[in-house]
Amino acid sequence: MPLDTSTYSLALLRLDGRRWNELRRMHAQISTQPTADGSSYLEMGNTKVICTVAGPAEGRKAGGSGGSGGDANAMVQVEIGIAGFSAVDRKRRARGDKRTSEMQLTVANAFSNTLFTHLYPHSTILITLHVLSQDGSLLAACLNASTLALIDAGVPMSDYVAACTSGSTSSYNSNDEAADPLLDLNGTEEQELPFLTVGTLGAGEKVSVLVMESRVQAMRLEGMLAVGVDGCKQVKEILDDVVRRHGKRILLERVKI
Repeated sequence: MPLDTSTYSLALLRLDGRRWNELRRMHAQISTQPTADGSSYLEMGNTKVICTVAGPAEGRKAGGSGGSGGDANAMVQVEIGIAGFSAVDRKRRARGDKRTSEMQLTVANAFSNTLFTHLYPHSTILITLHVLSQDGSLLAACLNASTLALIDAGVPMSDYVAACTSGSTSSYNSNDEAADPLLDLNGTEEQELPFLTVGTLGAGEKVSVLVMESRVQAMRLEGMLAVGVDGCKQVKEILDDVVRRHGKRILLERVKI
């Protein structure tokens, strides 16, 4: 059944009650896994991801996971595991699944250019992501969870990598010139509408990640990208608030001791 986009005008609400420029509920925690060097748990709507970071540690050869780096710098490796129950169809992905491999490589490249890998030559930083539930913005959730886990691990980076999705209210075939941009698409919207995932550094407009797997008219792309960058600024504020609240809690615990 095709998605009804007749209510997607800028003045009206989407199917889940949000306006065109509103993010879904976003919840995050850090230091969720005491045995890991860094860890985080993040929810973007009903998309739920757990992330752990190991390292920097003595280097090892990449075995099928996404990796980026060199001997002079630390190598960033990413492993993504998607639970069979995470989606409605309960499809179990194979180990060498193409889509998973592409996401691993995208996350690895994003943080290889953001982390100060030159401080840890001949070493490896392993980012492990476990997807518990999927409802849109999966790559964005993986990037945001990785940012929090790397901060928890104390790995120096130039700034936050904040990511979100943006889309258009009509498909490529409809060729609707009056189509409006949408922010933070859910799973149902991603199945029917063209969308892209954008990640920026900090609160600025420097784009570090841009992935688009669907077709869209070129005239709509600028509006989608502008809405996505604005959404990344909102996500960055949420991530920063999570880190600051965690830091305050640690300081209060030390004062009590």
